[in-house]
Amino acid sequence: MAFWLSLIFCFFAFASSTPPPDPVKCESGNTICTVTNSYEAFPDRSICEAAKVAYPRTEAELVFVVAAATKAGQKMRVVTRYSHSIPKLVCTDGKDGILISTKFLNNVVRTNPDAKTLTVESGVTLRQLIEEAAKLELALPYAPYWWGLTVGGMMGTGAHGSSLWGKGSAVHDYVTEIRMVSPGSVSEGYAKVWVLSEAMNPEEFNAAKVSLGVLGVISQVTFKLQPMFKRSLTYVMIDDTDFGEQAVTFGEKHEFSDFIWLPSQGKVLYRIDDRVPGNVSGNGLFNFFPFRSQVSLALAFTRSLEESDESSGEANNKCVRAKIVTSLLFRISYGLTNNGFLFTGYPVIGSQDRMMSSGACLDSHQNGLITACPWDPRIKGEFFYQTALSVPLTHVKDFINDIKALVKIEPKSLCGLELNNGVLVRYVTSSTAYLGKEEKALDFDLTYYRSKDDPLTPRLYEDYMEEIEQIAILKYNALPHWGKNRNVAFDGAIRKYKNANAFLKIKERLDPSGLFSTEWTDQIFGLKGNVTIVKPGCALEGLCICSEDSHCAPNKNYLCRPGKVYREARVCTLVSA
Repeated sequence: MAFWLSLIFCFFAFASSTPPPDPVKCESGNTICTVTNSYEAFPDRSICEAAKVAYPRTEAELVFVVAAATKAGQKMRVVTRYSHSIPKLVCTDGKDGILISTKFLNNVVRTNPDAKTLTVESGVTLRQLIEEAAKLELALPYAPYWWGLTVGGMMGTGAHGSSLWGKGSAVHDYVTEIRMVSPGSVSEGYAKVWVLSEAMNPEEFNAAKVSLGVLGVISQVTFKLQPMFKRSLTYVMIDDTDFGEQAVTFGEKHEFSDFIWLPSQGKVLYRIDDRVPGNVSGNGLFNFFPFRSQVSLALAFTRSLEESDESSGEANNKCVRAKIVTSLLFRISYGLTNNGFLFTGYPVIGSQDRMMSSGACLDSHQNGLITACPWDPRIKGEFFYQTALSVPLTHVKDFINDIKALVKIEPKSLCGLELNNGVLVRYVTSSTAYLGKEEKALDFDLTYYRSKDDPLTPRLYEDYMEEIEQIAILKYNALPHWGKNRNVAFDGAIRKYKNANAFLKIKERLDPSGLFSTEWTDQIFGLKGNVTIVKPGCALEGLCICSEDSHCAPNKNYLCRPGKVYREARVCTLVSA
């Protein structure tokens, strides 16, 4: 009911929402600050602090900030306008570090329509990038679906869309030049501007394409674009009987294909999405409904229902609501329209700039939080974990069948995923970036319930999600999405990258004092300590894989047990008293 109310209210009452809050908050001007992500919660729920935040508006100002911090020996980290990464990538060590925000580094630097290149500052959002390219009748061929990401953020975490075609779906593989400001020597004035390209300095360039922010601050990025083109998109919902076989081959048949999998319902939404000639008529628009502003009261009501189901142990209600939500989304074509206003039928044909990405809830109008992005931390809205793992295409069929086997044991176990729009499955391919994807793979994005108030509260079917996570990571050698995931996904992940040592050598060259590194990044790279945190209840929030009952919630009868399908897994299972 809440979803229906929100849908009707959004269509007829509001076209905008209250914009998200700034991720940086300071006590006095730009000093004594805290930083978080867009959900106001890191995986370990810690609060990250910094001495101050700088908001450079030009590369010259950026150089000044980096030089001053380098001279003082202060740690630095970059924070973007909306700070969407779930892990602690924006955190400095302790309270004395400096945050460098790219919020105002958001300008177009130069255009070259003949060469089909566009150079922008790193704080430019994906939405701006798409719009600026369209003015030149050019298009970025592949990109994430959420346009609130910044260019620097996408480069830092290896953000991607879905495709096996061309160079693949990762944004960084369509970059030809990167300008980066890193710490410098005394003779260099304590800061150095690197101009990186495949031709001039390929090692540094391939390291900088996915850097996790440890090499310096990206100042400018040049993209190689394509002539504007149109796409023809049709959604088809079918049973998941042969999903394992189809998933391996479907991406070769359709350039922009992806899937939304509803495992508890045994259904898959196929995205049949291809280029068509520019003279084909159509002015379609992809305005993904879950990325639009939602009515705050409706969101609060929906969240209360889910919290009630979790506390009572009632999964049936979740399954019923999941079917209603997913059925409704399919009926409204997930927000697709043929002309920007109405959906009149498939295929929906539109230009790339209108079909690639969306995020209408970011529209910057104030309405007192009557409506907001569904995950806005200032309202009682969505609060979730995200697990995003790229399973090699050679193992995809087996991975899907393992999940199906879990669903067969308990069909209600994954209804919570379907309440969050199902499992988004996207194609990725190998990249020359040292920390990019290693091979053709399918990226499985799972979004699921997280307790907002108590990290020691286990979830319904806690063990099923933990087992899926471990099947992907341990059994099938899946790679983590650097901007998503809980701690356990990053444990030992660096060993899966054949060019990890080459990346670390570049890191040492560009930032020998490690001023852009932190305890967290050192743990990810296996340089110091471990990214997992072992303590009572640590497995409940993915801070560890349980090895004893105390890592779960023994006081609530959640004990550490082997997996049901993957027996090597160790998961927190509800054991009857």
